[in-house]
Amino acid sequence: MELDYIIVGQGICGTFLSWNLMKAGKKVLVIDDDQPFSSTKVASGVINPVTGRRIVRTWEIDKLLPFAKEAYTALGNELSVSLVRQCNILDFHPTPQMELAFRDRLVEEKEYLRIPTDQDQWKYYFNYPFSIGEIDPCLLLDLHSLLREWRKKLALENALLSTRFEWVDCSIENEQVIYKDQHASKIIFCEGSEGIDNRYFNLLPYARNKGEAIIASIPGLPRDNIYKQGINLVPWQDDLWWIGSTYDWNFTDLLPTADFRRKVQTQLYHWLKLPFEIVDHIASERPANMERRPFAGLHPVHQTVGLFNGMGTKGCSLSPYFAKQFTDYLLYQTPMEPLVDVNRFKKILSR
Repeated sequence: MELDYIIVGQGICGTFLSWNLMKAGKKVLVIDDDQPFSSTKVASGVINPVTGRRIVRTWEIDKLLPFAKEAYTALGNELSVSLVRQCNILDFHPTPQMELAFRDRLVEEKEYLRIPTDQDQWKYYFNYPFSIGEIDPCLLLDLHSLLREWRKKLALENALLSTRFEWVDCSIENEQVIYKDQHASKIIFCEGSEGIDNRYFNLLPYARNKGEAIIASIPGLPRDNIYKQGINLVPWQDDLWWIGSTYDWNFTDLLPTADFRRKVQTQLYHWLKLPFEIVDHIASERPANMERRPFAGLHPVHQTVGLFNGMGTKGCSLSPYFAKQFTDYLLYQTPMEPLVDVNRFKKILSR
């Protein structure tokens, strides 16, 4: 079978890249073995326009946020499923210092920050000695439906090979890619954390990062907002809540840790007035990198091999925009954002 592109991985990167290429009429094959604990499947699905203790705008969010909303809506319409909704963050300040920091930032950041007028309406649900700030707008994505329904579409289009990619089955020569009995012009790796060991791109400045989350049942807690006080309570699938997350840069395995579970339980007992039940504890490795910018583009030496990876914790906002930009580069040679283009590492990758 003659293909235009083989895409390795059907996380959020592989999903949006294959969607864009197939919309453009290209023949695509996605190779993915449907791992249960990929970084996309255990992610919260939140797009938050501000970040950190300084509460500053995330990189390029003014472009990424509206583009993401439009892209998730369009893909959801194609798949007959709702993938995105606005779900603002209510920030319960844990200390007077954090309360003051929020109010100070509010003077300069009027587009995404505000203070709710009714500060007492959450007293039935939470204990909070200080005020509440709001981050508006935030988006909440149904990543499980996204991956599941797009996978179904790929299967119906005969564009899915549900197996683990193996290098022994792949040959790249004479400007052609051969995988088993499939022939393609290019192969693009969207492998998530497995990309750290990719033989063509393993010299890139990846940074191993582990995240954990608790899945809990909290009957009666309104699901119209995300709640934050040290930890985040995010509406998740099946009326459950995603609670997390950690950023562990020094880890020896990808198992959930007892320390994180204790931390979450302690915080919930202190903060939450409603009864709760922990039903699961999940962990995964994120495809992060030291630059905190995506990797997208073709290998500077081996032009049949491409990469779309390295989203870290911002995959929900970064993937739709840069999948479209990468697609335009592949089809029309439209230049990509220099801080994303993998050719910024040309010297390293040319070794």
